[in-house]
Amino acid sequence: MKSTLLLAIVLLAAATAPLYAGSYAMSFLVQTFIFVGLAYSWNLIGGYAGYTHFGQVAFFGLGAYVGAIAIGKDIPWLWATLMAAVFAALCAALLGAIMLRLKGPFFAIGMFGIARVCESLALGLDGITQGGTGLYLTAVDLELVYYAAGAVLLILLAATWRLDNSRLGLQLLTIREDETAAAALGVRTTRLKICTFIASAFMPGALGCLYACYLGFIDPTTAFAPMTELTVIAMVLLGGMGTVLGPLVGALALSVVNEVLWARLPEIYLALVGAIILVAVLFMPRGIVNYAQRRAWWWVPVARGHLRRLAQRRAAPARPARKAIVDPPRMPRKRPG
Repeated sequence: MKSTLLLAIVLLAAATAPLYAGSYAMSFLVQTFIFVGLAYSWNLIGGYAGYTHFGQVAFFGLGAYVGAIAIGKDIPWLWATLMAAVFAALCAALLGAIMLRLKGPFFAIGMFGIARVCESLALGLDGITQGGTGLYLTAVDLELVYYAAGAVLLILLAATWRLDNSRLGLQLLTIREDETAAAALGVRTTRLKICTFIASAFMPGALGCLYACYLGFIDPTTAFAPMTELTVIAMVLLGGMGTVLGPLVGALALSVVNEVLWARLPEIYLALVGAIILVAVLFMPRGIVNYAQRRAWWWVPVARGHLRRLAQRRAAPARPARKAIVDPPRMPRKRPG
């Protein structure tokens, strides 16, 4: 009941944010929603299936360019967002059949190479992408982008929760721990990996289009920035890989820390953010969520028990004061004889 009430309050506050938040706060929320969505998408293939990689920014950038080109052809931005998501998923289907044959660092480096190839194509295809100049979009209302990014985030959060409590999620975790054993148990590992890879690329395509709508333009450096990929991975690692709330907690924590340090110490904020991430990973290698579940909250039931006993003592009626017991005077004994 309490968790449901808290969730309702959070959703109500998020839904009414445009009514009381300023332009700076709205911009911060839009960027945070987009990065949280990217973190959840990466968590599907990297956290649950165990295929960590540095190429999700490729689907993000492809979605941004497809959306920008579609909007430039006078297609409504919502339809352009859907087209960007579908195009990213189709590219993932083609790449997944090839790239998922690789494992470990080979898959990670291979996907990083795919992202760099996409950036080179965006620079080289001047007739379509305008090269390094980039594409400019028709302005989209910031509130509309905010609600669209929030809707994508809610869908990803619900899908992750459903996956975590399903047989499919258990199969993905089995693949992460031992793919050979998973195949021996009857799990169709190849098909499941490709489907998960496609799902992890669908939403980044949509978020890339929304990011282009938010900025009002897109260029290769912005669309395929390696820093975007590293930030998303850091968010998932900080929150906890393969968990429902890990990407959300990690993204919120890193976004707030990054924004505060950038405002207070702009010269060295990147070094400070890196140091904070390093310390957090060293002391909480499985993320904030796992640390909180296993160690940080052990005192909650103990504190509840103490508070309950204290309340019972205060509510109990006061006992009457006992009268002092005075020993009677001893009578002198008569000596014999």
